[in-house]
Amino acid sequence: MNPAKRLEIFTRFRAANPKPTTELEFTTPFELLIAVLLSAQSTDVGVNKATRKLYPVANTPQAILDLGLDELKSYISTIGLYNTKAANVMATCRILVEQHGGEVPHSREALEALPGVGRKTANVVLNTAFGEPAMAVDTHIFRVSNRTKIAPGKNVDIVEQKLLKFVPKDFLIDAHHWLILHGRYTCVARKPKCWNCLIADLCEFKDKTPAPPGTLDPAVEAAEAAGLK
Repeated sequence: MNPAKRLEIFTRFRAANPKPTTELEFTTPFELLIAVLLSAQSTDVGVNKATRKLYPVANTPQAILDLGLDELKSYISTIGLYNTKAANVMATCRILVEQHGGEVPHSREALEALPGVGRKTANVVLNTAFGEPAMAVDTHIFRVSNRTKIAPGKNVDIVEQKLLKFVPKDFLIDAHHWLILHGRYTCVARKPKCWNCLIADLCEFKDKTPAPPGTLDPAVEAAEAAGLK
């Protein structure tokens, strides 16, 4: 894929969604950190249901430590792997209190030193909480990057580095959110909704999914409206 196509792709993403953000609900960097930690192998919807009950009671490292492990588990028990996640949350809160004054650190090294926090989680916090041009490559972004050929790669590390290199600088801060939302709702895993995709003409995926019977392709509708078909 050439630079002109990438520029047009992200120009369209921005026009359609000028201020994208995560679907996880948070008001502070700490709330975001915990939400992302809880979201591993879980849905944002499920995490939000749990944190809506947890955060009014405890939304700081010390407050969660005061809550205790068993009580924390009772708030997040609907989330997959909650026992392991609860232990990681408690250990993370302890480190934040003892080593960082109760604040979420801004450095990748310090973030990745927290229990349960890997590179992807650190990237989400750096990007979404602190506005850094980090690229958290999850399964959606990995799929979109490879399928469209925006930034193809055999593993998430290669895709991450290619995205940081190829995405036009003006779009880097928001690119993570546009790509994940595109993968979640349009460029889905089994049958991408190519007939309803705002970048279908730029995407280099060869086996595009045809529109279901009775569904008009937006491009066809636009042509008909213009009297071209």
